[in-house]
Amino acid sequence: MYAIGIMSGTSMDGIDTVLVDIDGFHIETKVKVIGYNEYPMPLDMKEKIKKACDEKESCVDEICSLNFELGYLFVEAVKTLLKKCHISKEDISFIATHGQTIYHIPFSKNHLLPSTMQIGEPAVLAYELNTTVVSDFRVMDMAAGGQGAPLVPYSEYLLYSEPHQNIALQNIGGIGNVTLLVGQDIDAIQAFDTGPGNMMINEACRQLYHLEYDNQGKIAAKGHIIDELLDMLMHHPYMRKKPPKSTGREDFGENYVQHLLYCYKHEKAEDIVATLTCFTAKSIAYHYQRDILSYHSLDWVVIGGGGSHNLTLVNMIRQELSPIPVYTQDEMGYSSDAKEAIAFVIMGNETLHHHFSNVKSATGAKEYVILGNITPKPR
Repeated sequence: MYAIGIMSGTSMDGIDTVLVDIDGFHIETKVKVIGYNEYPMPLDMKEKIKKACDEKESCVDEICSLNFELGYLFVEAVKTLLKKCHISKEDISFIATHGQTIYHIPFSKNHLLPSTMQIGEPAVLAYELNTTVVSDFRVMDMAAGGQGAPLVPYSEYLLYSEPHQNIALQNIGGIGNVTLLVGQDIDAIQAFDTGPGNMMINEACRQLYHLEYDNQGKIAAKGHIIDELLDMLMHHPYMRKKPPKSTGREDFGENYVQHLLYCYKHEKAEDIVATLTCFTAKSIAYHYQRDILSYHSLDWVVIGGGGSHNLTLVNMIRQELSPIPVYTQDEMGYSSDAKEAIAFVIMGNETLHHHFSNVKSATGAKEYVILGNITPKPR
């Protein structure tokens, strides 16, 4: 059956939509990608999302409206994909949407409970496209004592695990996260956020160059590492935390980057971008050395997500992890860009089959649970 996955990540580069033909569930799952499209995030919408994520600037009425605005934007993204693939909305069995994360609190903080909020109203999608929508995947895992992240490991377990092979799947979106597959043992899966992915690099490019990202890492390739800045970044409190753990814009977002740019305003712009790129690479390698390679050997590493197109970043990661073979998903015949959208289609399919799709060892949940809220086809 045909299904669509929607992913709007912390980097806010665009809305990833993927059309797949999916059959079976759990270990019998078979997925064939029919088409993929990245729908550009309008600049005014990006600014609204950034404001909604800001503790000081956000307003409850604006978030209320933005929830529906994003729902309608997701509808347009789906329609664009359907047109591109020459598929009618009547042929779609369901849509699985991650939504746009506004805030994520993985641990209790002062008077705040562990909680998460993704917006992009699923009822709008269900009504406008007359189909079933599965959404809000993170909340049930958090209700079960988990951090609600990372969730992609379940799909990676189904798609990539092999007997007697230890494989690290490193996603580099706005945030970096790794999934360690130890053979085909779901209880042995380890997954956590390694720190920033593209988020800090992109924000620095916006503020220093008025660019949305460092295309292929060309800016970073021209720069030199600022040792003092890199040392400070490597001592960020997140680095000391042990898995399972997760992070987001609240740790490595616009406010943090603005502070760094002020502190290092006398440094060359390309040197700052190079150092932030190096930080992403070194934060990945640091976590591998401390939390993975101390316990397991690795047969190979596969890099996916938007960061896989940053050639400077990928080369830095290869140098840090040598002699372990490091490939990009595209080099292995898979789509780096569609990875997370595909993951949520798989999880939505599990939900509709009343099957769990969290990984306890990754999120810290007390038990395996069925994720996602189901908005039924309205007519």
